[in-house]
Amino acid sequence: MSHTARLVQLLGAFRRERNGLAADTMHYDGTRYGLNYGVSLPTIRRIARSETPDHAFARYLYQQDVRCLQLTALHLADPARLTDPAEADFWLSGLRNSEMAEEAAFALLARCEGLERLTIESPLAHYARLMALARQPQPAIGWVERSLALLQAQPDQPDPSDYLPRLLLHATICLWAHIAEESEAGLQKVTETLSALGHTAWEEQLREELAWRL
Repeated sequence: MSHTARLVQLLGAFRRERNGLAADTMHYDGTRYGLNYGVSLPTIRRIARSETPDHAFARYLYQQDVRCLQLTALHLADPARLTDPAEADFWLSGLRNSEMAEEAAFALLARCEGLERLTIESPLAHYARLMALARQPQPAIGWVERSLALLQAQPDQPDPSDYLPRLLLHATICLWAHIAEESEAGLQKVTETLSALGHTAWEEQLREELAWRL
């Protein structure tokens, strides 16, 4: 079956699940999708699981400006291909909002063995990788310092309309909690780093959030 025929078949499945009200009220940070049927994320994942993984087809879907197709593509792509810089750039540069970044972390990046070595440019891609690392077993303890450096590079008083510092802070909290849970050395590193933090708004939030998580 051609890519076009498979796409039409997929769209038919998603149209049967469409929810216009959900599409109008759906919240995520970043660029809006060109077409959004309002299909729930669990439904998108269920339909994606019924498809055979196919990297070429996934690339084709990812280039469509349709929410359900782009999210499905993340489930059908081959994570091993991301070791190719051109492939990594294709997928990471295509992230346009927080929902795509989070689904990329869940469906694609968390399954990539070379995740820590990927060259990352955009803040959304940084967010996706940190969220993916928080799903992988035994992420390197050095990511405590690397993620902290990302936060320190943000403005002390960011524009309230800029959602990226908030996303990076959320991902860092998730990652540090995971690192601390994975090993005693990780817990010690996180604890020491928290103790050395200052008292800016984001540092206080980082400290408070991790206090109850740990």
